[in-house]
Amino acid sequence: MTPPLAPARRPVAPAPGRSLAARPAPRTVRGAGLAALTALALSACAPEAPAPAPPSVPAPAPAARPAAVPPPLPRPEAATQAQLRRDRAEAARARAKAASAPPTTASATMAQYLENIEDTLLARGLLRTDDGAGIKVGAAKLAEDFVQIALRDEYQMNAAGRLVPGAHPAPLRRWDRPVTLTVEFGESVPEATRIRDRATIGDYAARLARISGHPVSMAGAGGNFVVLVLSEDERRAIGPRVAELIPGIPRADLAAIERLSPQNYCTVFAYSPGAGAAYSNAVAVIRAELPQRLRTSCVHEELAQGMGLANDSPDARPSIFNDDEEFAFLTRHDELLLKMLYDPRLRPGMTEAEARPIVQTIAAEMLP
Repeated sequence: MTPPLAPARRPVAPAPGRSLAARPAPRTVRGAGLAALTALALSACAPEAPAPAPPSVPAPAPAARPAAVPPPLPRPEAATQAQLRRDRAEAARARAKAASAPPTTASATMAQYLENIEDTLLARGLLRTDDGAGIKVGAAKLAEDFVQIALRDEYQMNAAGRLVPGAHPAPLRRWDRPVTLTVEFGESVPEATRIRDRATIGDYAARLARISGHPVSMAGAGGNFVVLVLSEDERRAIGPRVAELIPGIPRADLAAIERLSPQNYCTVFAYSPGAGAAYSNAVAVIRAELPQRLRTSCVHEELAQGMGLANDSPDARPSIFNDDEEFAFLTRHDELLLKMLYDPRLRPGMTEAEARPIVQTIAAEMLP
């Protein structure tokens, strides 16, 4: 597999008194809980007692009692299902116990740190939740923002195999197959939080599908876009699980996930097979300690970046694809970028020279 196509992974050092999010494209989500299997009980009718013999006919001698018949052995399928139910019940108890345990020192420290960041950003009027409709954007500006966000990479691989900052042109990348989102949670995440996060991600997935016109849906398991919601301790040990979910993922990417800087609230990695530019897999990681506004902001940006809007631009406004944290949620401007990305006139692999005139035409149609 190729290195992450647009790892939106931005380890940005916060300015004095301020922290900025570094967000690669995908974010994690826990898949829906396994449904309990229901066994059907079958009841047989007991045979009626024989009618009495006529008086003129002597009653027959009682027949010898048959030997006791041993009960039928359980079908292998039934035994397997029973074991599955026991295993699931045990796993559920373990999850409940883990979720009810007090947070570790590392997780509690991270939660306080992130809460302070959100409070500071909100106090400065940032993390806005409106769609930015009051900010005028023309067709030329929209087209240029698209080029800077969809046709640029913020990171590149150095000789040591590490991703380092260095903006450079990149081909257009997007999915050419349906996107199926699977969410997985660390054991420490309470059930109420899981329910809320699943609902947030499910609603947003439906919105991404409506905007882009590309299939995006939730999958209980086996999705090609995995969202992981993990505590600090769980993330540090998640490498083997991510390697199972995305076979062939570069070791450098696993290390980047496990060593995620505190300044990175969430991250996403998207991959294409071979030298292609069409995504086939993605994984997003979201910190379980995030407070609600930053948490939802991570969902919005990472999933949109995982769709192919991989870069950030300091000139994009109103947009979540900007490190200034002015907007928390996908804006109307960002919706137009996503719609443009999946326009059939554009194709994965296009260079800026090939895509720019088409992008300008589409932008003029959107904003005449």
